[in-house]
Amino acid sequence: MRLVFAGTPAVALPALAAIAASRHELVAVLTRPDAPAGRGRRLLPSPVRGWAHERGIEALTPTRPREPEFQQRLRSLTPDCVPVVAYGALVPPAALAIPRHGWVNLHFSLLPAWRGAAPVPHAVLRGDELTGASVFQLEQGLDTGPVFGTVTEPVGPTDTAGDLLDRLAVAGARLLVQVLDAIEDDTARAAPQPADGVTLAPKITTEDTRVRWAEPAVGVDRRIRAGTPAPGAWTTFRGERVKLGPVTPTGADPAGRLKPGELRVAKDRVLVGTGTEPVALGRVAAAGKRPMPALDWARGVRPAPGERLGD
Repeated sequence: MRLVFAGTPAVALPALAAIAASRHELVAVLTRPDAPAGRGRRLLPSPVRGWAHERGIEALTPTRPREPEFQQRLRSLTPDCVPVVAYGALVPPAALAIPRHGWVNLHFSLLPAWRGAAPVPHAVLRGDELTGASVFQLEQGLDTGPVFGTVTEPVGPTDTAGDLLDRLAVAGARLLVQVLDAIEDDTARAAPQPADGVTLAPKITTEDTRVRWAEPAVGVDRRIRAGTPAPGAWTTFRGERVKLGPVTPTGADPAGRLKPGELRVAKDRVLVGTGTEPVALGRVAAAGKRPMPALDWARGVRPAPGERLGD
């Protein structure tokens, strides 16, 4: 089949590479326009556009897919199908109707669970033990279309959202190509999503990843892992924001109860109190500084007895 691939961030690249290596013909990519990034806020192309540029593949970058010029160009490319991975813009009915097999979306959850922009962080935050990826027919609703196939993936006790998403991107790429093959062979069958089990996964904000030290240790651990690597988990210390890497629940408080957020520097680790048992800090990044081991950070700031994070 002739394909136009729609995607924007780096997580879309495994699927893009798999499609390029498949029996199908990749005629162009569709991606979001260049966006400011870095400290200098220079306009930079998306990872998908960069990948396409290196290989001499046309990149379509409309501000909105409803633009007549974009739809005219898409129509002229005569795609049989548009596979989608994290494109990042709503596609209007007129554009959905252009390819004869429509738009087929790879979503990183077991639909109808976690419909929306951030399925993987929400799965980690809630403590799901199993997640996966789904390929479905894109339609006007939010991730509501019939599903062609799924792949499952266990969520490990130390998985960050980034770890899990990396694995799902690879497994989902294989699934997407299998579905595209089946569509071409006329063996693909899409099943409607069940009405039960619908959950929503809106974008994770920096407020979502602010650590609530009064939560149980398991909740603190999940919140930090859900926000890693982006947008990043954080707390405050002496009035300044401090970024945190994943922590380790201790399972006990052998030296006496710590209040939520209270710091204790031990010989081999830095403990912080939660609503239950303490957690041991991993890496810490003070404002404007690089991440460092928690003990190195503590040696520099020298917390006083009873001093807390999240002050």
